[in-house]
Amino acid sequence: MIEIDLTGRRAVVGGSSRGLGLASAQQLAEAGAEVILMARSEEKLQKALQSLSVKAGQTHRYLVVDYADPVGFEKAVSAYFSDVPVHILVNNTNGPAPGTVMEKRVEDFQQAFDLLFKSYVILTQTLLPGMLKAGFGRIINVSSSSVKEPISNLVLSNSIRSAVVSWAKSLSREVASSGVTVNTILTGSFDTERLMEVVEGQAVKAGKSPAALIEQKILSIPSGRLGRPEEYGYLVTFLASPLAAYINGVSIPIDGGFMTAI
Repeated sequence: MIEIDLTGRRAVVGGSSRGLGLASAQQLAEAGAEVILMARSEEKLQKALQSLSVKAGQTHRYLVVDYADPVGFEKAVSAYFSDVPVHILVNNTNGPAPGTVMEKRVEDFQQAFDLLFKSYVILTQTLLPGMLKAGFGRIINVSSSSVKEPISNLVLSNSIRSAVVSWAKSLSREVASSGVTVNTILTGSFDTERLMEVVEGQAVKAGKSPAALIEQKILSIPSGRLGRPEEYGYLVTFLASPLAAYINGVSIPIDGGFMTAI
């Protein structure tokens, strides 16, 4: 059996007070990494911190940030990480509000850009020099299957996440020779609060119950179920490990076989 040991590595996980971010942080900690959680709610971060394994003697921490405020976000991360080397970065934020093309204005796209793209770039550029100096780094971007097959009523996410994938591919080629990898996860449907929030919005537009839409969604997934958050964490932890050193610049779907694209 393959065992992943991240003892001595420090990981930063964005949007980690709940959902897939928290599940990723939990699995990284289980593998021995020291984890720094990041999110908006200090109360939720404090609760999340208590769920992280300390079996390797780690001291986990958290940083309160607002991803929607790029100026404040940059100041916060620049100050906090000025003397804190990081080996693993999981770029993740809460998603933008749902909506269709004609419902969204230019200002909405700018806000989504700040949230989903600008924050990834700011945090990566802050932490990357330390990774290059150490000769080891793992940058893992949380994205969506919508970059290959756009999802109805999520135009902001569909658009901006596609830009993240292109940026990540470009970066991966620039840093590959330095022991740093950059990969993106194309997320399918997982049993999280975020999914329920999206479904509730879709239900109102469709005139159906959220439960009916969830059932419909499950029927469209070849695996016949929603993903479990810990399964997402397993993939993140593998990509963060030395075992994945030759996996670089790719976008990996984790969706139970939902996407029909090759």
